[in-house]
Amino acid sequence: MEDVVVVGSGPNGLAAAVTLARVGLSVTVLEALPTAGGGARTLDLDLAPGLTYDVCSAVHPMAWASPFFRAFDLPAHGVELVTPEISYAQPLPDGRAGIAYRDLERTADRLGVDGGAWRSLLGPLAARWEAVVAVGMSDKRSLPRGVSDVGGLLGAAQFGAAMLEQGTGAWSARFRTEEAAALLTGVAAHTIAPMPSLGAAGTALLLGALGHAVPDGAGTSPDGTSPGGATSAGFDGGWPIPRGGSGAIAAALVADLEAHGGTVVTDHPVRVCTDLPSAHVYLFDTPASTLLDVIGDALFPTCRRALSRFPAGNAAAKVDLVLDGPVPWADPEVAGAGTVHVGGTRAEMAWAEAAVAAGDHAAAPVCLVSDPSVADPSREVGGLRPVWAYTHVPAGSTRDVTDVVVDQLERFAPGVRDAVVASRCTPAAELAGHNPNLVDGDIAGGRTSLWRMIARPTAAANPYRQAGHVYLCSASTPPGPGVHGMSGWHAARRAAYEVFGIRIPAL
Repeated sequence: MEDVVVVGSGPNGLAAAVTLARVGLSVTVLEALPTAGGGARTLDLDLAPGLTYDVCSAVHPMAWASPFFRAFDLPAHGVELVTPEISYAQPLPDGRAGIAYRDLERTADRLGVDGGAWRSLLGPLAARWEAVVAVGMSDKRSLPRGVSDVGGLLGAAQFGAAMLEQGTGAWSARFRTEEAAALLTGVAAHTIAPMPSLGAAGTALLLGALGHAVPDGAGTSPDGTSPGGATSAGFDGGWPIPRGGSGAIAAALVADLEAHGGTVVTDHPVRVCTDLPSAHVYLFDTPASTLLDVIGDALFPTCRRALSRFPAGNAAAKVDLVLDGPVPWADPEVAGAGTVHVGGTRAEMAWAEAAVAAGDHAAAPVCLVSDPSVADPSREVGGLRPVWAYTHVPAGSTRDVTDVVVDQLERFAPGVRDAVVASRCTPAAELAGHNPNLVDGDIAGGRTSLWRMIARPTAAANPYRQAGHVYLCSASTPPGPGVHGMSGWHAARRAAYEVFGIRIPAL
C-alpha cells in the first residue's frame, strides 16, 4: 500500500507529490494523459515540423514568485526562466500602445501624464512584492509568514487598498490616458470575469506588481549593471518564459519526485473509486466535479453539498498559429513583449468580458497572445514561429474562434493575416481533451470572484480536506489558478500532519 496517491499531474499535483516524497513518504501520481504536466506541458501539435506549443500556460510570473517554487529552486533543477525586457503590452487603436517594462521608471516615463499615477499604484506593491505574493498565494485562512513584520503588513495593506480602488467604480478616477487604463485592464482580464471587480483587481495588481518586481540580485550582470533585452540568470522577476516551453517546469518536478522515490503513472484515468490503488491518503489535482464523480459518497456531507454548488468559471478557447515571421504590431515596441493583451481600450475590454459573463460571444473579445520566440529564439524553427493565443468565450462554447482571434490581431498588427502559415483552434468544449481539468474550457478551476477566491471550493477552515483521508489540491482550492504549486503545497502540508503526524515548516 502506498502512503500517498495523487490524482492528476498538473503543477499542483506534482508540487504536492514532491512535498510529500521529500519527507520520506511513498508517492504515486496517476495521470490520465500520455504525458505529465497538466497545464504545464509543451507538445508538438503537428502544425509545422519542429515547432512545439504550450498547450495551456505559457508565461510564468507566478513560477518565480511562488514560495513553493522559490524553495524548490527551478534554476537548480535545470529550468531556465528567460525574462523579456517588456513584461506585457496593450496595443490600442491608431497605432498606440501601453508598454509595461520590467523597469518601473521607464514604464512611468512612457505613460507621460499618467506616469506618476502608475508609479504610485504599482511602485509600492513591486517594492513589497513578497508581501503581496504572501497574501495572494496564501490559503486565505491564516496570517501569511510574509506579512508578519511591519513592512509586510504595510505591503498587505497597500495591496488591499489598491484592490478597493481598482475593483470598484473608483477605478476610473486614477488614470487620464487610455494607455495606462487599458494597460492595467488587460492584466485584470486574466480572470475572465466582469470588470471592475475585486477578484479581477487582485489579479491585476498581483501580476502587475510582479511585472516590475526585481528580486534581490536579479537581472544584474557580475559587475552590477542591468543587462539589456531578455535575461535568464536565476529569478529575474518580470513575466518570464521557460526556455523550451512550460513543459520544462513539469519535467523538473517529475525528475525531483522520482529522485525521492516517487512514481508517475501515465495513461491511468481515474473515473471511479475502483481506479484508485490502496493508499493511506489521496490528493486530487482535479476539478471539484471530478472528486464528486469518483468518491462522492465517501465525502463529508457538508463537503459534498458545497462541492456540488461550487460555480464554474467562464472559459477560454485556444488558437495556435504558425507565423512566418514576427507579429507586425503597429507599434513596433509591442514586439518586445512576452505577453500581449489584445482587446483595445478599457471600455472595449470591460464590455467584452461582460458579454462573456452573460453567456454571449463578444464580437471583439479579449485575447491573450504570446510569441515565445521573443524571449527564446530556440522556439523558432526554419523561420517559422509558434504563436499562442487564448480568447474568452462562454463556458462550453463549441465555436471555432480562429477568425475572430486573427481579426483582433489584424486590428493592431496589420498584415498579420498574411503571415499565418497554419492554425488550429481548440474550442472551449474540447479543452478537456488536452487537460481533463479544463472542463468546458474553465481554465481557472472555478469562479474567480473575491468571495470564491476565499471560499474555494468551500468556506471551511480546511478547504483542502474533503473526507477522512481525501484532499483536493487543484486550482479549485486556495490560492486559485496559476502555475505556482501553492494549492498542492498547502494541501500536502495539511495531509502530512493530519494523516502522518509530520510537520512541514511554513515557506
